[in-house]
Amino acid sequence: MQKILSPLRRAVEDYDMIADGERIAVGVSGGKDSVTLLAALKRLSLFYPKHFEVIGITLDTGIDGMDFSPLERFAREADIELHVIKTNIKQVVFDIRKESNPCSLCAMLRRGALHDAVKELGVNKLALGHHYDDVSETFMLNLIYEGRIGCFRPVTYLDRKEITVIRPLIYATEKEVRGCVARNSLPVVHNPCPANGKTEREGMKRLLQELEDRYPGVNKRIFGALQRSGIDGWQESVRGRKKK
Repeated sequence: MQKILSPLRRAVEDYDMIADGERIAVGVSGGKDSVTLLAALKRLSLFYPKHFEVIGITLDTGIDGMDFSPLERFAREADIELHVIKTNIKQVVFDIRKESNPCSLCAMLRRGALHDAVKELGVNKLALGHHYDDVSETFMLNLIYEGRIGCFRPVTYLDRKEITVIRPLIYATEKEVRGCVARNSLPVVHNPCPANGKTEREGMKRLLQELEDRYPGVNKRIFGALQRSGIDGWQESVRGRKKK
């Protein structure tokens, strides 16, 4: 867990993600990234100088075959308050709308349901599990498909919902996340969604791996360029502190 806690704490401190006395909801899809974030933030809360509480919110989208019981058992053993909320997202996307490209609508519905759940629970800060590799992939997706230079923000305030979204794993690589899951036997939930593994993001992941093989260090340079640009709230980091 230490290999995840180090980059996580650096991101938290670089971007002032956590304030004393806060209650932070983690959006837990059941995938490796969100489960790792839930476990790591809970561990951080045990010794971090600023006191904060962690809860988990999981959306049951109605897809057959998703078993959240191992995640619920993990939450009980780790003393984490976990809310599993049933939705009709699968029915809307696949049965009613019959979307040929379902990911965009599904993401929008999940985002709305998650924000509503956060507000209903009286929480105003939401943590999401985007990691280091997601940063490069999102940057390239925006560039290639939208002709836009940018990425999601490390910290985003949603004024319509009055929710602050934080992404504490932005300095942790996907390889480090996988290692954390394996070493700590974290309960990753299998996702049987028919669109799983067939998204534009998966294609971008493969493209970036090809570029990394051909031009070693390209992901690091993309990440560094984004930090140095200062756009979308990004900034350079010096030994875990903000660059003056």
